[in-house]
Amino acid sequence: MSGLALGPELLGILFAVALVAGFIDSIAGGGGLLTVPALLAVGVPPAQALATNKLQSVGGSFSASLYFVRRGMVKLSDQKLTILLTFLGAMSGAILVQHVRADLLRQILPLLVVGIGLYFLLTPKLGEEERAQRLGGLAFGLLAGGGVGFYDGFFGPGAGSFYALAFVTLSGFTLAKATAHAKVLNFTSNLGGLLLFILGGKVVWGVGLVMLAGQILGARLGAHMVLTRGQKLIRPMIVLVSLVMSLKLLYDNHGVEIQHWLTAHL
Repeated sequence: MSGLALGPELLGILFAVALVAGFIDSIAGGGGLLTVPALLAVGVPPAQALATNKLQSVGGSFSASLYFVRRGMVKLSDQKLTILLTFLGAMSGAILVQHVRADLLRQILPLLVVGIGLYFLLTPKLGEEERAQRLGGLAFGLLAGGGVGFYDGFFGPGAGSFYALAFVTLSGFTLAKATAHAKVLNFTSNLGGLLLFILGGKVVWGVGLVMLAGQILGARLGAHMVLTRGQKLIRPMIVLVSLVMSLKLLYDNHGVEIQHWLTAHL
């Protein structure tokens, strides 16, 4: 499968999709809503699509993380423990998902993602100013790093929003600062999952590297917008992405039932 051959037109489309996804992902998460369906649409099998998506998303999250670190939004020395626990959590989740069914999580996840969107929608002043830290050190690292990292390795959708929410509510960060730190943890958990996909030989390298280039460019543009537009841009995008992600997850789980209902009532 690593030898999958696509024409320049399809590769160009995938590059453009990855660029847009990288831009969205660096601000609000959810870029996989675009990239995974695009990979499936050009004929990449599901397992390879997920693996290749991890490769290109690593590029985007790294690009955004590097931008935030260079501009002083994130001090890596303050996040060493959380980063380590995120990496270990992601590796554990990626190992476990190969041996158990994730059906229950698929059913619950739309409700969780809707909950995040509603939380940001109904609390307009959330993350406007820095607040007192509620949880730090090992406790925060285990919950926000290890816990969300495990989820990202095990399943993944919405992980960026979970990281950002943790930094706002538990560390007292502003929304822009939380988004910057969330991207560093997102890169860490993406990398942990990618390593296992590489060992399993699932990555379609030619396609993944083209999309990785698009992700790097899009994420760099999105990261710049986070610093210049901040709260005014991030909050509505998180709400919108959470809504779209929830609808997609619901359709993935209950698409047949939804189609039957629409046929019967319209």
